[in-house]
Amino acid sequence: MSKLDFTGRVAIVTGAGGGMGKQHALALARRGAKVLVNDLGGAVDGAGASVSAAQAVVDEIRAAGGEALANGASVTDAAAVEAMVQQALDAWGRIDILVNNAGILRDKSFAKMDLSDFKLVVDVHLMGAVNCTKAVWPHMNAQKYGRIVMTTSSSGLYGNFGQSNYGAAKLALVGLMQTLSLEGAKNNIHVNCLAPTAATRMTEGLMSAEVLAALKPEAVVPAMLVLAAESAPTRTILCAGAGTYEAAHITLTEGLHLGLTEDTPERLAERLAEVTDRSGEQVPQSGAAQGTNEVGKALAAQR
Repeated sequence: MSKLDFTGRVAIVTGAGGGMGKQHALALARRGAKVLVNDLGGAVDGAGASVSAAQAVVDEIRAAGGEALANGASVTDAAAVEAMVQQALDAWGRIDILVNNAGILRDKSFAKMDLSDFKLVVDVHLMGAVNCTKAVWPHMNAQKYGRIVMTTSSSGLYGNFGQSNYGAAKLALVGLMQTLSLEGAKNNIHVNCLAPTAATRMTEGLMSAEVLAALKPEAVVPAMLVLAAESAPTRTILCAGAGTYEAAHITLTEGLHLGLTEDTPERLAERLAEVTDRSGEQVPQSGAAQGTNEVGKALAAQR
């Protein structure tokens, strides 16, 4: 079994001043990566800012003999993100790994949620990842190597009461990953999603002490390392929590050709169970698979 080694690699980890992001940064540094530790230093809801949290992680990495830099940019500020990427390039000359981990919560039921809170969560999680990925993308293309990890969530994949804003943003990151993995393939840029279950500032007070003890952020880190490594897959949604690892897939059922007639809506309603039947489902390699399946069935029905 060969060890996952990041010697000589340069990584940027956002939201790395505490919780899971901190553990990601420490783990990459322990395995040889030079790490730019980004953290706005705000509260769980995104209020406030201080670079001290990021600097504390940098100090810990340096004390252990590693190389690290601190950065306090907000991932929602595209210009500040560009400057962050330049900071890493000026120091180390390349960027191999981006872990998009920064996030905030503004939980409320949809009925009670202000649209400003919906927009802010989407801006941080989705547009923050977009800003960071856009800033590193040309450099990864030029060096023909890159590993990008998006942090999705079970709340996006499967839903969670009170998290319509967070869930929408997190599933959007899966869509971003699906396309970027296709566009990055020719230049050896692998893009994946990590769906963690971990006890952090954002979850304390919601779980029992026993559960919190099992859900240490450190238990998610192995999945991140696999997705950031040279041997990483691409277009994979890896789930991790409490030392358990799963994969999530967006699938397409075999479906049913019904044609288009006046009573198609009624026939579709009557046979919906056949359409949603999961036997024979596939994991499409691109969005074209849906159209290929539909047209294929239509042409076969005409023969």
